[in-house]
Amino acid sequence: MKKFAESELILNPDGSIYHLKLKPEHIADTIIVVGDPKRVPTVSKYFDTVTFTCENRELVTHTGTFNKKPITVLSTGMGPDNIDIVINELDALVSIDLEKRVLKETPGKLNIIRLGTSGALQNDIPIDSFVASTHGLGIDGVLNFYKVPDGLFDDDIANAFMQQTNWSPRLPRPYVAKGSEKLLKKIAHDFIHGITATAPGFFGPQGRELRMPLAFPELNEKIEAFHYKDHFISNFEMETSALYGLGRLMGHEMLTVCVIIANRVSKQFSKDYKPHMEKLIQTVLERATS
Repeated sequence: MKKFAESELILNPDGSIYHLKLKPEHIADTIIVVGDPKRVPTVSKYFDTVTFTCENRELVTHTGTFNKKPITVLSTGMGPDNIDIVINELDALVSIDLEKRVLKETPGKLNIIRLGTSGALQNDIPIDSFVASTHGLGIDGVLNFYKVPDGLFDDDIANAFMQQTNWSPRLPRPYVAKGSEKLLKKIAHDFIHGITATAPGFFGPQGRELRMPLAFPELNEKIEAFHYKDHFISNFEMETSALYGLGRLMGHEMLTVCVIIANRVSKQFSKDYKPHMEKLIQTVLERATS
């Protein structure tokens, strides 16, 4: 049986996983992930109880109960690179015997729901509405470093996207990973549904131009115009593709739901999205534990 080396599975002196500083008993099977560490207490204030807290860098964890069921909320920080760290370490907590450094006979299975903010890429998606990601379209490149079994990702959508956008070979090869149908039906059946494009940055990679000119100034328009069968790209953010891709590889259930705080087509920005985020938090907590 393969034993994971100390340089690959890094643990702290107390036996906790390196970045998260968590042990297996510190997390629930249902985990809400948020980007902003300050959003963790915004979620956990609704818990019935908070039984464990931990903080390391931008990674803040609160575990407790809601509707008498165990639940965890965890901040990831921004970007697909952070997601790569967080999801790998969460998976290690439930799928690897950390003391023996070997894979468990039965890997664990997590329900991971990302609550975020996002910018809409379709003119008819209202500010402050809720969008659920059916798929994550990755232009970030993270999953290109993993060996993906044939048929696990939606290559037809990715190939159509590259063809319609005349995708440059200078950019990372796009990939498309599907989210959890189970969580989509349970939590976001009445939300707007669409593909979420995931970029490795906020400015240039999402078509924002300040001082530095863009290498591909027409890319956003091509992304907005993309259609394949019934699929279209609803919004832009920085985490979903890595979340969905890693979840598919590891066998976890993943869902992203976002409050739309800006519309990139109409150039509108929410006057105050916080009440809508509070509503989304309460809705997700109720449905995730029902």
